[in-house]
Amino acid sequence: MEFTQFIQEYGLDAFTTVLGILYIILEYRASILLWVVGIVMPALDIYLYWGHGLYGDAGMAAYYTIAAVYGYVAWKISERRNGQANVEKSHSDAAATIGITHFKRAHILPSFCFFLAAWGITYFVLTRFTNSTVPLLDSFTNALSFVGLWALARKYLEQWIIWIIVDGISCYLYLVKNIPFKASLYGLYVVIAILGYIKWKRMMGTEIHLNN
Repeated sequence: MEFTQFIQEYGLDAFTTVLGILYIILEYRASILLWVVGIVMPALDIYLYWGHGLYGDAGMAAYYTIAAVYGYVAWKISERRNGQANVEKSHSDAAATIGITHFKRAHILPSFCFFLAAWGITYFVLTRFTNSTVPLLDSFTNALSFVGLWALARKYLEQWIIWIIVDGISCYLYLVKNIPFKASLYGLYVVIAILGYIKWKRMMGTEIHLNN
């Protein structure tokens, strides 16, 4: 395959994959800059996914772009509430800045109901109005991603568990749809999500210790 042909076929896939690696590193470090990358990357993903028939993912990418703005604002407000002293701390003390917490029990049932509703609606749209060949899994990952992104914006530790599930299924979907770089990225996401859960949990423990 010639370089020009490779770029035409896989260039956008490769570029957004690089952005995706940067995004997950920033998320792992609990850096607010993750939301900046989170605006650019999904905006490009809309075109990428639509061209490969992943209409649910294309719609989700549009949502990600908008939601990333909300996430940035939410984290920025959290930083300001914790004071300038916390903002100036190193990344090792990021939990003290952003306030990582557990998923609240009161949110479990509403979140699950929302997930089921979003899954059903997205599945209906994909089967009724598109030629998607993977509507069940495509709609599943999209519905669960809504909850995951909301949990990330609220700084819940358990958001990592949600992404482990989403990323694992997405890796399979991108392999099926011949988006190899993205598939590799999401396989990496699974590993980093596991490590991220461990790191955030440790950071949260540090924050509790500092507050006592």
